[in-house]
Amino acid sequence: MARPLIGITASARGARISSWANRMAVWRAGGRSVRITSLEPFPIDQLDGLVVGGGDDIDTALYGEAAQPKIRIDPERDRLELQALDVAEARGMPVLGICRGSQMINVHRGGSLHVDIHEVYEEAPRLRTVLPRKRVSIVPDSGLYRILGISECRVNALHHQAVNRLGEAISVVARERSGVVQGIEAEGARFLVGVQWHPEYLVADPRQQNLFRTLVEAARGRPVFELLAA
Repeated sequence: MARPLIGITASARGARISSWANRMAVWRAGGRSVRITSLEPFPIDQLDGLVVGGGDDIDTALYGEAAQPKIRIDPERDRLELQALDVAEARGMPVLGICRGSQMINVHRGGSLHVDIHEVYEEAPRLRTVLPRKRVSIVPDSGLYRILGISECRVNALHHQAVNRLGEAISVVARERSGVVQGIEAEGARFLVGVQWHPEYLVADPRQQNLFRTLVEAARGRPVFELLAA
């Protein structure tokens, strides 16, 4: 397989810069990509891998919370991504969740979110930047640790929600100092990783770009842990 096909989900209402950055990251990693929105559908079973991208908030009804007027939701995108994750799980397709995408992986597995992290983590810094200004600790010996090769890194922050109750077979593999979940992965999955930050914007950091490289190599069919040990 020369360049495996990676689907990248996005908002139908914009998010062109983020989509472009993700597509470039996938290309540099050796893959090719297709943008997928509720207005630009694509057969998920024709993909080799999936990136669930950032953007809109997730409908609180999907994880048992009351509606919140201050969040921006896109129910059609929610349905699209939940269906895409159904197909990915059934086919053993490698998945990388970015920001909202990490949250959606957890919701898909039956978990919940903090609707506003600052109501729970009062000491969490109120950062909104594409620059790596937030320090995150990685759980040793986790898949994410083996991908990044470090136990601590600086990342960007473009979110106000985060993982709360964990979904089925989901483990926390990264947190920031305040305790906010920054990385998750699924036990037993070939490659199902979610990060709360946006690695597509950290183009100068080869460790962050290794998230896309690992996804693409997994999409080629190569065992991920064989790749990480190489």
